[in-house]
Amino acid sequence: MKAIINATIFCPVNGLIKGGTILFDKKIKEIGKTVVIPKGTKTIDAEGKFVVPGFIDAHTHQGLFDGSIGWAGADGNEMTKPVTPEMRGIDSFNPDEPSLKEVLIGGVTCINTGPGSGNVISGEAFVIKPTGAAVVDEMIVKAPSGLKVAFGENPKRVHGAEKRTPSTRMGVASLLRKALVDAINHKRELQAYLDKAEEAKKKAETPPNPPKRDLGLETLIKVINREIPIHAHAHRADDIATVIRIAKEFDIDVVLIHCTEGHKILKLVAKSKFPAVIGPTIMWTSKPETRERGFKTAVDLNKAGVKVCLQTDSLTPMNYFPILPMNVIKEGMSREDALKCVTINPAEALRIDDLVGSLESGKDADIVIWSGDPFDFYSKVDQVFINGSNVSLK
Repeated sequence: MKAIINATIFCPVNGLIKGGTILFDKKIKEIGKTVVIPKGTKTIDAEGKFVVPGFIDAHTHQGLFDGSIGWAGADGNEMTKPVTPEMRGIDSFNPDEPSLKEVLIGGVTCINTGPGSGNVISGEAFVIKPTGAAVVDEMIVKAPSGLKVAFGENPKRVHGAEKRTPSTRMGVASLLRKALVDAINHKRELQAYLDKAEEAKKKAETPPNPPKRDLGLETLIKVINREIPIHAHAHRADDIATVIRIAKEFDIDVVLIHCTEGHKILKLVAKSKFPAVIGPTIMWTSKPETRERGFKTAVDLNKAGVKVCLQTDSLTPMNYFPILPMNVIKEGMSREDALKCVTINPAEALRIDDLVGSLESGKDADIVIWSGDPFDFYSKVDQVFINGSNVSLK
């Protein structure tokens, strides 16, 4: 058992607790100002320091693209055909990818990572904790966390150049719709088989042959059943509107990734009730649809009632992750809401808020001790605990 004592605890659920204590092992046992510390507990004195939940980056490609070795490490986009729901990002994840060492320095203890946006449907995303384990299976928090889909310039550029659909935005939308319809049809086929098999069992007859397995359709059925959301890459306002239109048509769940021009259609995004993962914002204008990137978008969406998260997309080095909430504060967001954007909001968007995202009894002990206020530029990460274990920052 461990206890962090004399800390200024900053939690999106419990608020600010000065002179607080957190009692934990693998899970948080108790938090507050009057916590009774059992005999034999190892104490960590955090006087003058801030303690916050580990930050969560809701959209990255960490571990799937090793830029240090070029094409040999580019394993995030299977761009040989436009629809590949059978792909699983976990199979491309390299625990030794160099940028993973930067994650903890930024106070981040959970990342949602997975395939890129070269295809209309790219494959399954997943959530890990950067524990330093030798294999990804030992890092997993949730797999799959969602199915990555992409709208706009990326898929139409990649596949249009090969003279195949999609070469337009309507082509992108049509392929997603077709894939979802195929999944509905396969679901019906499977149900019909199960019904016939049950009937045959009752009559002691030979059961029918099952339908052929289709890994891609099996993943898409999870989307149709709302077991997982689509993580929809969309920058331009019209692309965001198309995502929402298709989601309504098929009654599926969505996490809006990027949502760069979300400020142009605030009412529509807010009405959808879908969370928005804003970013990457600290980057160059890489293409026309990212021209209006800015932290004010996150502020405006938050004011409109949207559940806002912040992300690096792996384009901003993750050791600089704290700069993201600092900048939304600079644009007018409260410190409390900025903290939510990197803790409880992404936890809820990724459906892992029963485990992480706040400092509460029963949750994983993913705790970061900062030298000072985490939103002060000069503060540094002092210690990181993941699942209650002190993780090396080197």
